[in-house]
Amino acid sequence: MLRSVGVISRRQPLLRLFARSQSSNALTKTALPFTYSSSGPISVKYTAQHEWIAAHSDGIAFVGITKYAADALGDATYIELPETEMEFEKGDSLGSVESVKSASEIYQPASGTVQGANGALEEAPQLINQDPMGAAWIAKVKLNDLKDLESEDLLDLEQYAKSLSHDDH
Repeated sequence: MLRSVGVISRRQPLLRLFARSQSSNALTKTALPFTYSSSGPISVKYTAQHEWIAAHSDGIAFVGITKYAADALGDATYIELPETEMEFEKGDSLGSVESVKSASEIYQPASGTVQGANGALEEAPQLINQDPMGAAWIAKVKLNDLKDLESEDLLDLEQYAKSLSHDDH
């Protein structure tokens, strides 16, 4: 762990950015992805492409993009959402986010069938910039197998935060 010794260096802003991205990439505990079940999700994982997946004990998971991804994209202008009952394999494109800066695909972190999409994003795509880890979830998915979340390419919050520190260098 890095610690400050009272000397201002060029790296301090980077360390602050890392600390902010680490804490803000956790789920919003008052929003549906967290409150869907009374006990909260049993697993929250992240991808190297900056998606998150929050799975509950009944096999329902919510998928979205991280705060890091939302910040990198800039102001969202359009969100392409998946259709209900569509089946996706891990790595398939689930939808996309278009912004004033660019467009980016959203990839499915684990295989499953879409149970619903977040229609609020159609009316207000900027919600993804305001609360990407909560109210701006992309899809509600019935997972084929909860064990898919044990994949080595899915990261826990600490591993994801560490991967961001490598992106910033």
